This record gives sequence, C-alpha cells and structure tokens, in this order.
Amino acid sequence: MADDTQDNQSSTGTTASSVPMATTTTTTTTTTTRPLPKGMILDKDGKPCRSCNSGQAFAAWAAQTKKKLPTTPVKKRTDCPADSETLGRSTWTLLHSIAATYPRQPTSTQQTDLTSFIKLFSKFYPCWVCAEDFQAYIEREKVKAGSRDEFGNWLCEAHNEVNRKLGKPEFDCKRWEERWRTGWKDGSCD
Repeated sequence: MADDTQDNQSSTGTTASSVPMATTTTTTTTTTTRPLPKGMILDKDGKPCRSCNSGQAFAAWAAQTKKKLPTTPVKKRTDCPADSETLGRSTWTLLHSIAATYPRQPTSTQQTDLTSFIKLFSKFYPCWVCAEDFQAYIEREKVKAGSRDEFGNWLCEAHNEVNRKLGKPEFDCKRWEERWRTGWKDGSCD
C-alpha cells in the first residue's frame, strides 16, 4: 500500500521520469522550467501527488517552485496533510487493528462485509499508485476472512509484500496477534 510509490507507475498516472519538468512563473512573468525531484509521483492531473510522495520529496518540489525568500527558520508543523509514509503507517495500524478485533468465528455476513470493505478501501485509498497496487494484490491473493487468524495472516502477508518492495524487513506473521492484539509477551505493552 503506502510507501511503495517511488518505484511504481501506472498507465493512468505518471512519475517524474516520464514528465521531467515543472513550470514555474517568477514575479517578472518569465516562465522557467525545472526538473522534478527524482522519483516524484504525479497525480492523474499531472500535479505532484501529496499522498503518493514522501514528505521529503514533496518539500523538495515545493521549495523549488517558491520564489526565493530570505531564509528565516520555519518550524515544521505537525498538522500538515499526510505524506505517503504517514498515510502508510496510519493505514497499516488501522487495518491490523481491524484484524485484531475481527471475530474468531465470523458469521458469513461478517466475512462478506470484511471482504467488501477491503475491496472498497483499496479503491478509495488516497495514493492512487498504492491503491492500484493493493487492488492487484487482492486479485492475486483473495481476501481470506474465514477467521481472525486467517485474516490477520492474510493482512500480514499483504503488508510484507509492500515491505519487500521497499526493501524493508519482513514481519514474522506467526507473531501478528502478539504485535496487534495481545501485546508483546515481555509485558512491554502493559
């Protein structure tokens, strides 16, 4: 899902490598063209996608588009729109928490509802690259919603797929419930 945006591209969207220049207008009405930061993901409208890029990449793009002002230190705000890393961490927390509270023996209606939720969720995810990637994963690896353990393991494997793409360490899926439901056995979450 989130965070795997830098190396992905879709036929409906674009990255900086396929549209390498950004046009800015200076106060003297001269138009200049500057390259976009490496790996910048553009939204389907051709503008940089805030939720598809890291905060660092988005800030680099924003900095090059602004008129040079005297350098006055600006305190970094904590209430800005989410970048891909913030969005990804929050999303995985929500999804794993849903898995942790999913019934051990769900009804057929609960199973259908969860599967529908995951499919709809993948269509509305703010980062279009991540959304399309998750939709493709769901097509390859159907949602398993037969029990809490089955869904928790399916979700853990989906998360590990993203971790592999990003070169991050994989999580031991045998420990998903300890991580997301009961807390670590050493008592450090108590």
